[in-house]
Amino acid sequence: MLNYGRQSINDEDIEAVAAVLRGDWLTTGPAVTAFERDVADTAGVAEPAVSVTSGTAALHTAYAGLGVGPGDEVITTPLTFFATATCAMWQGAKIVFADVSEDTGNLDPQAVEAAITGNTKVIAGVDYAGHPIDAPALGKLAHDNGALLLEDAAHSIGGTLDGVPVGSLADVTTFSFFPTKNLTTAEGGAVVGTDPEVLERARMFKSIGYTRDPERLRNPQGQGGWYYEVHELGLNYRLPDVLAALGSNQLKRLADFKKRRAEVTARYNEGFAGIDALRTPAQREGADPMWHLYPLRILDGRRRELFDHLRANEIGAQVNYIPVHHQPIFAELGWRQGQFPVAEAYSSGEISLPMFAGLTDGDVDRVIELVRDFVSG
Repeated sequence: MLNYGRQSINDEDIEAVAAVLRGDWLTTGPAVTAFERDVADTAGVAEPAVSVTSGTAALHTAYAGLGVGPGDEVITTPLTFFATATCAMWQGAKIVFADVSEDTGNLDPQAVEAAITGNTKVIAGVDYAGHPIDAPALGKLAHDNGALLLEDAAHSIGGTLDGVPVGSLADVTTFSFFPTKNLTTAEGGAVVGTDPEVLERARMFKSIGYTRDPERLRNPQGQGGWYYEVHELGLNYRLPDVLAALGSNQLKRLADFKKRRAEVTARYNEGFAGIDALRTPAQREGADPMWHLYPLRILDGRRRELFDHLRANEIGAQVNYIPVHHQPIFAELGWRQGQFPVAEAYSSGEISLPMFAGLTDGDVDRVIELVRDFVSG
């Protein structure tokens, strides 16, 4: 089976992990500190990243750092993995969906503007497939209305918009390092941002809410070196050194991963050019995506048949995503099918073809041939 996504691991990655296993630290230690600096440098931000155990943990930690709580509203896209929404709900927020742009599948600023209320705390855009959100427009909407912009960049570390790195475009940005993503720590994620206070709250949250920092302790008098204090609720989302070491080594090859993913995208685009039943992914002017997915859209209503055809021929196609508001948990809150027609139309025709750095040109050509044969058959 040719998977739709997979990790790229080399001997240097293995040695980086082995070096940690031979050392004194397995959990949070010097490799985590180095990785957080490496991620921040990639994102173009001054403050070290807050590393966590998954992309979902990154979202939860980011919402906590932003102070999201009961009574707040978070506007987000229905065309995403559901954690973009549910992690805000864990903080007590109300989710408000807004439709997407037809070309990129990213949150549509006009739809967001219509959804903003006086309770809007965060606008959470998703870099669908690796294409950056319209951060200038969404950020202006957020700031003009007393809100903040979160960029869910689970798909897009290493991408840029108008030369600005993903990670520097929004108030807070979250990354995922799952094996199918653009680099991996096996499981892991990170939060970066522009406000040190937000990042400090995020760091406290992912560390179970406690601190040993002498400058933060409220009652340190007469206490020994064992002393700590719990100032707020938090969770244990701490990334271990053994995974952080893998991540730092993977970052050394991020540019190569990006180059190969761009080559694969271009080869698919060329192979599907001129076929009316197919829609290839868009790339807006100024955007330099880190393509995490190749989201092909079939426009003749035969997505299920194409999916089954590819799977029957050992091609691990996938669908990204089932619209979030279609899920029962959101239906119970009153959301209904048909409310976001652009996102629903995009989802109904979308099929993710294999996309990872280890794909050969022969692999890509085989997928192209199978799709073309199906469409013309």
